[in-house]
Amino acid sequence: MSVHTCSRSSFVALGAGVFLASSALATPVLANDTQPQPLDRLWSFANVSVNYLDWSNGTEARTASNAAKSDFTFVEIEGGVGYRWGEFYGFFDFENPTNDQFDNASGGTDNFRTAGKITSHIYLGDGPLSIYAHLYDFRDYGYNAREQDQILGLGYRTTFDNGLWFKPFIGAARVQSDGYTGMNGYMAGWVAGYDFSTLNQNFSVTNWHEQTFGRDDEYLEQNYVNGKAGSVGTNGAFSLWWHPSDLITTGVQYRYSENKLGTPNAYQNAMIYSVKLNLL
Repeated sequence: MSVHTCSRSSFVALGAGVFLASSALATPVLANDTQPQPLDRLWSFANVSVNYLDWSNGTEARTASNAAKSDFTFVEIEGGVGYRWGEFYGFFDFENPTNDQFDNASGGTDNFRTAGKITSHIYLGDGPLSIYAHLYDFRDYGYNAREQDQILGLGYRTTFDNGLWFKPFIGAARVQSDGYTGMNGYMAGWVAGYDFSTLNQNFSVTNWHEQTFGRDDEYLEQNYVNGKAGSVGTNGAFSLWWHPSDLITTGVQYRYSENKLGTPNAYQNAMIYSVKLNLL
């Protein structure tokens, strides 16, 4: 069995284990009285999706010699759960899931890769403030490249009268990578969403955004291709989702970034087309 097959199998097992563990935690605890229990869930969701990311022609031209970008398919496992005392969200992606660790046909731009994120808000009493924690892990196995971002700080949660929900955060950042390990400035950002109906169909719009700043000079030199990146990095996506049934969700996302994803001082954008199978 190849090293690639073993690595992929182990990550499939890991992803399945995380999903099963999350599902177990999300199961309500039965009690003899009607008082809410610590593990009684207030909300939860889980899905598996197939996605295609299409980089713009301009992005492919701007990154040709600086961490070149190529369109790719990815499979994602995603879920979240909320309790009276906190909430958790996570996803795990398998990019180019049928390719070898190093994809010779594309010269390495279509390597097998993985990316995952876990975020949490631990509520500070009954108010809107929370302790926010965030871990993002990316690995490109063909180049033996990895980066893990770790954020710890404060979050905030609010829902407006019209149904729009908004969860900003700010925190100190630490990074572990093959080029640099240590403190790496700060990250601020948010996730937001709004559900609506039109023509007897259910839709939602969402946005996630991350702004990194004050990043370490050594990191900016070591973790970018053919140049030093600026200290401020931008990362995010706007999404429109259609929910034709409880089982299926489909959507389109506008993905954007600058001074991120290995390319210095260049704007990058793509469209992502997704179909989700809702499990919870």
